[in-house]
Amino acid sequence: MHRNARPPAVAMLALALSFASAHSLFAQQPAAPVTPTPEVGSMAPDFTISGATRYGLLRDSVRLSDFRGQTVVLAFFFQARTKG
Repeated sequence: MHRNARPPAVAMLALALSFASAHSLFAQQPAAPVTPTPEVGSMAPDFTISGATRYGLLRDSVRLSDFRGQTVVLAFFFQARTKG
């Protein structure tokens, strides 16, 4: 064994301790504020999003209030246009 080499068990313990200490840094972050969920049947709050079609993003943002009185369906495809 090389003179400065650590035994594998000691190296693994050091690696495990470094992961545990890094995890505790993230675990102690304050929780994100909870946004109230609208009740079923109530009016959704107005919001603005970037619109997209199968050809790409729309130039102008889309506001929910632009569709007042119409049926609106939101669909999220989180892996669209990715390699996943």
